[in-house]
Amino acid sequence: MEYILRAKKRSKIYLPYYTCDVILEPIKKLNLDYEFYDVDFNLEPLFDYSHIKEDEFFLYTNYFGIKDNFIKTLIQKIPQNIIIDNAQAFFSPVIRNISQFYSPRKFVGVADGGFLYTDKKLDQELEKDESYQRMSHLLKRIDLSAEQGYTDFSENDKSLENQPIKRMSNLTKRILSGIDYEKIKTSRRENFHFLHENLKEKNFLPIELSEESVPMVYPFRTNAKHLKKKLTDERIYCATYWPNVLHWCDESKNAYFLTKEIIAIPIDQRYSIEEMKKIINHIKDIV
Repeated sequence: MEYILRAKKRSKIYLPYYTCDVILEPIKKLNLDYEFYDVDFNLEPLFDYSHIKEDEFFLYTNYFGIKDNFIKTLIQKIPQNIIIDNAQAFFSPVIRNISQFYSPRKFVGVADGGFLYTDKKLDQELEKDESYQRMSHLLKRIDLSAEQGYTDFSENDKSLENQPIKRMSNLTKRILSGIDYEKIKTSRRENFHFLHENLKEKNFLPIELSEESVPMVYPFRTNAKHLKKKLTDERIYCATYWPNVLHWCDESKNAYFLTKEIIAIPIDQRYSIEEMKKIINHIKDIV
């Protein structure tokens, strides 16, 4: 994100309330003016695009990796201004001449690193990152458990804050080069479609998945307040996207309710259809 902002200098950026607070880090670092917008309950902007000036950016998040179809429409409206945040959509195809960034660590076992596509390069040499000191949570997850690695994860995650722009580390590159991505894509899609086929009647969130989409999680929107705790008690851990939103806005914004009500059900390659069946049974016990 910072690379794009530095390379393609603009005066202002519009960004959704419904996003991670880390997105503000490069914006504040560069003293860029910014303004929030809300999204509707389809996760699409409530915004008059005619207000965007030539020297302004508009950031849109590919939520949960399920908004590829909408993005194809959106880029026709503001092709010169848009940045696509694909942090939750690692497998979404690059769109020519549109600035996009990706976060592999949300999909596979690396501690850091990202991919960037933009049509303008920075004229500066970048230091190479080092990753070995951030790997402890991944190693503990294998040798011990996810719970016992959580403290390390929090510390390693915090160590990524306020870093300068760096090139990807040798370790992250090496790990990424040895992954069977086709298997991961197949597994995620199968898990997602199985959940959706069984839960779509109970899910308040409309979902229309494109053929190429590979979701990060299954976003299940519900007003069942105790469901997330029930899943946690069954050792099914669902991240909250994003708690900062509840401080950025109030109940007058859709983003507030999306944050409170969407449960991000894991669908990644560590899980089989049998485990999806167990998740469905736990949900149907409550919803």
